[in-house]
Amino acid sequence: MLKKWSRLELGLAAPPCGCGLSHPHYHAQHEALSAHGVKRRSVLGAAAALGMGLATGGDVWAQAKPAARIIDVHHHYTSPALLAMMLGRRTNQVFNQSWTVQKSLDAMDAGGIATAVVSTSDPGIFFGDYDQAKALARDCNEFQARMVADHKGRFGMFTTLPLPDIDSTLAEIAYGLDTLKAQGVGMMTSYGNKYLGDPSFTPVMEELERRRATVFVHPLQPACCTNVVPKVPDVVVEYGTETSRTIASLLMNHTTVRYPNIRFIFSHGGGDVPFLAFRFARMVSGDSELMKAEPGGGIALIQKLYFDTAQAWNPYSLPSLTALMPPEHILFGSDFPAASPLDTANGLRASGMSAASLAKIEWQNARGMLPNLGA
Repeated sequence: MLKKWSRLELGLAAPPCGCGLSHPHYHAQHEALSAHGVKRRSVLGAAAALGMGLATGGDVWAQAKPAARIIDVHHHYTSPALLAMMLGRRTNQVFNQSWTVQKSLDAMDAGGIATAVVSTSDPGIFFGDYDQAKALARDCNEFQARMVADHKGRFGMFTTLPLPDIDSTLAEIAYGLDTLKAQGVGMMTSYGNKYLGDPSFTPVMEELERRRATVFVHPLQPACCTNVVPKVPDVVVEYGTETSRTIASLLMNHTTVRYPNIRFIFSHGGGDVPFLAFRFARMVSGDSELMKAEPGGGIALIQKLYFDTAQAWNPYSLPSLTALMPPEHILFGSDFPAASPLDTANGLRASGMSAASLAKIEWQNARGMLPNLGA
């Protein structure tokens, strides 16, 4: 039986009393965040930047609201247990630490999002303690399932997995997909120094293949290359590279050809892959087994994957993404609360793509590959 989460645990922005931000919960929340190094000014400044749509150079919030039909496959939440972990580890993730269910709903309504499929964001849940990761994964999944149950049709979920613990991960796949009726599973790009094509993950890939599962993959700070350049946050450079590393790992370890029924969704327009596509093609061309399995080579193998539009909807990134990936393999992703669903929707609609392609990206592709979404 699912734990019954209270309104405050769910992070609802308005408590039942209707007294809004004057409620003691909100003062306590701001004090707790400040006590752990999250400054109120930073939270408000970040929220203002999000609301103003600075990435577009204009006030996109003032533009016409899209029709509410979009399915957002890249949308994050923060459960009480995740918040405690982030604060305890000083991860300084301002957006995630200030998240509430109501903020998600408000952003979805503003951006025309009918349904958001929520997933656990970076830094993930594994920090060397297997039992801790197992417990946190179960807590996350039950929290997500309660969101789905409490807001019929508005949320779906990707099951959080306690990798690299293989046995616990297999158990959580079964619990998430069979009991909680999740739409798929969520993975990070790496676990320690192991990327997703690593042979140690074979039992997990075999199970996901058997289930013909959808796998949403999100980057995090890589073990190999954290804080490499002073004043350059890992999210700026390393996250895109981290996604590219794990895609290369999956290709060159033959994971994608060995398990063709796993549908991988990669964040942020596939990271650096659209820019590196020619190099990927040359890499694959040197592998005779891969070329035999897919005569079209590296480009054809990449095009069997799925990339989302999170922070890749802009006029600099989107042309490369759409040049590489067919519209049937691009899905709408916003990266909320780190980025705006409305900015994403408006950016895609301002790109000049056809109405048919836009419909595939906004909702048709997701509807076709995510089982029982909105049921």
